[in-house]
Amino acid sequence: MNAKQLKNALLQHAIQGRLVPQDPGDEPADVLLQRIRAEKEQLIKEGKIKKQKPLPPITEEEKPFAIPDSWQWVRLGNLSTYLQRGKSPKYSSSSSLSVISQKCVRWGRLDISLAKYVNEETISKYSEDRFLKKEDILLNSTGTGTLGRMCIFNNELYKCVADSHVTVIRLINKYISNKYVTYLFENKTIQDIIISNSSGSTNQKELNLEIIKNFLIPLPPLAEQQRIVARLEELLPDVEAYGTAQERLTALESSFPQQLRKSLLQEAIQGRLVPQNPADETADVLLQRIRAEKEQLIKEGKIKKQKPLPPITEEEKPFAIPDSWQWVRLGEIVTINPRNSLSDDLEVSFIPMNLIKDGYGNSHTSEIRIWKTVKSCFTHFAENDIAIAKITPCFQNRKSAILSNLKNGFGAGTTELHIVKIFTKLLIHKYFLYIFKTEMFISQGMKSFTGTAGQQRIGKDFISLFPIPLPPLAEQQRIVARLEELLPLCDGLLSAGGQA
Repeated sequence: MNAKQLKNALLQHAIQGRLVPQDPGDEPADVLLQRIRAEKEQLIKEGKIKKQKPLPPITEEEKPFAIPDSWQWVRLGNLSTYLQRGKSPKYSSSSSLSVISQKCVRWGRLDISLAKYVNEETISKYSEDRFLKKEDILLNSTGTGTLGRMCIFNNELYKCVADSHVTVIRLINKYISNKYVTYLFENKTIQDIIISNSSGSTNQKELNLEIIKNFLIPLPPLAEQQRIVARLEELLPDVEAYGTAQERLTALESSFPQQLRKSLLQEAIQGRLVPQNPADETADVLLQRIRAEKEQLIKEGKIKKQKPLPPITEEEKPFAIPDSWQWVRLGEIVTINPRNSLSDDLEVSFIPMNLIKDGYGNSHTSEIRIWKTVKSCFTHFAENDIAIAKITPCFQNRKSAILSNLKNGFGAGTTELHIVKIFTKLLIHKYFLYIFKTEMFISQGMKSFTGTAGQQRIGKDFISLFPIPLPPLAEQQRIVARLEELLPLCDGLLSAGGQA
């Protein structure tokens, strides 16, 4: 049971006489009603309140649930000395009189800061009974999402009236607990009755004044009203604390799969996810072989010679890595944003941004286009190239993937991609994809953003200069294999209740 359900259960027990024990010594509610009627008759004689139109007797069919023998069903209008909607005034930027609207009426409190002011001319036209008095109950009688909301007016610092969306209910407080009535209206059963009796459109529900006057109240003896209120005020703070704790737990459960993924990737790139093997060819030897292969490809004209990149400083290394690993700038071991030269009539894959899935996976789809229609003004790529979204928020959302199953092995796509081409078999594509999904890569990329708000992006230099922690080839393979074991388990946690 969540906090909302628990609160509803407590309020339902309260209004059915099951929250606190009945006391045979209490004056029963039928005697209490006689006192209320006598009090109202006296106030009418003294001219303090107006005589009200009699309300119809309550039928058995109207009673929504059973109540204790010492209680009575009574119409709300018969408990009140004043029950009236407010008026729609002319507003003023400043005045001595605040106008309470439906947005001011909150459950359990009045937000006077949201009130507007009525002009002086309107004030003079108000009868005395329209000015709010301490202990008045305020009920939102129109609205969607606010209909039926209720609070008690206890603000003596401000002179206030209600607007036409708020109904003022004035009780004989020495015989009726207004707190009991507000708890009654907060009950889900009562709120459902309010909604079912409302009229109007979906955008503006309305509760007719006659319906409010005829609303049924399960009335306990006064002493029991007080015991119910005291018990609810004892229990509801604990329910609220339970709800807060539940929200924190839900947030933790929701964020845990995401945090676990981040941790796994961080462990991977720091050399702590799988053990090192002393028999592995070290990363410095691996780098020598990659550089030699690159030089050969340059000689053959298959890739272009690049401008030398600066050495990596100690300050640029964000963490320690195993002795068998090496730090290397990404641009030294890959080519970035290569172009294709293809026949105009060749069918190729076309990938707009929306066809690249975000998150920690490796997924995309594509469309088929003729090369001549996409060769200009689009990003070029080929089979097994790695695409990285460069624009916000796609970059932060980890829209990156190894491009595969391309039509005829080639494609083009959105200009908001950077393409990383790995030209050697000495590097594992998925290891690099996982690097591009690490928090380290994302956070450093965001620090390099250029452009205006909403159109910020990472540049090619960020990709080229980014320091990569490079493991031996065999360890790259072990890391990828281990991540492919563990990351689906995070997805399992997500399906069990978490959210990415």
